[in-house]
Amino acid sequence: MIALAVLAVSTSAILVRYSSAPSLVVALYRVLFTTVLLVPFAVGRHRDAFRRLSGSDWIVASAGGVALALHFALWFESLAWTSVAASVTIVQAQVLFVAAGAAVFLSERVTRGTVLGVAFALCGIALMSLGDTVAGVAVTGRAPLYGNALALVAAVCMAGYLLTGRSLRQRIPLLPYAVVVYSVCVVVLFALVSVAGEPLVDYPPHEWLLFVGMAVGPGVFGHTVLNWALAHVDSSVVSVSLLAEPIGSTVLAFVLLGEVPTELTVAGGAVVLAGIALTTRE
Repeated sequence: MIALAVLAVSTSAILVRYSSAPSLVVALYRVLFTTVLLVPFAVGRHRDAFRRLSGSDWIVASAGGVALALHFALWFESLAWTSVAASVTIVQAQVLFVAAGAAVFLSERVTRGTVLGVAFALCGIALMSLGDTVAGVAVTGRAPLYGNALALVAAVCMAGYLLTGRSLRQRIPLLPYAVVVYSVCVVVLFALVSVAGEPLVDYPPHEWLLFVGMAVGPGVFGHTVLNWALAHVDSSVVSVSLLAEPIGSTVLAFVLLGEVPTELTVAGGAVVLAGIALTTRE
């Protein structure tokens, strides 16, 4: 299921690049349509679960929704300023913040093997970045340093989202949890779109198809499946598995955008997978 989710989220950057709508609008409709798709199942099957949510549950879930909204807003905007390869790679620094946060706030055991696995994966990402730089990809974009900084802050927000999910998904069913978090995320993104003064409806049909595609792919089969996995495995495992996203995005960029990966990029992908395997085993 994690492998399916990673494949789904790997399409996100490609779909965002296909869209010409403002990044905040893209983020808003992706989460909005995902929520609309899930609400009927959540209400129909887990109506009582919503009533059982305590005040603290609502606060923690809302915090996760805010973190997710900021993650999408910052990461989608970063794709407008730097390359897909650089943005997707840097945002996966979230694994560092998740590992630290899980040890401090969730008392999850961090073994030497886990640290080694994360280190392997991060080294693999560094190799992938070096390969893209050699290929002349990582230096593309209007303002790469600004875009890379946005991606790094988005990584911190993603870590917050995963950590809050891990603390709640132990006892709250998937769909009620996802609907609450996504609903808060929609409200925050709508507020950001309103403040920015971006148009909400004046977009051609292909843009709406892209919005729906992001909701079904990265939304339902990506983030929602990852939320399911948080009830069954440690947050550090889910987090480090997301380091495979740059590999999926690289493959899709090759197939759909004609971007040929270098030998260093391929080697880095292999090291990332080794790190994921080691961390998951631990």
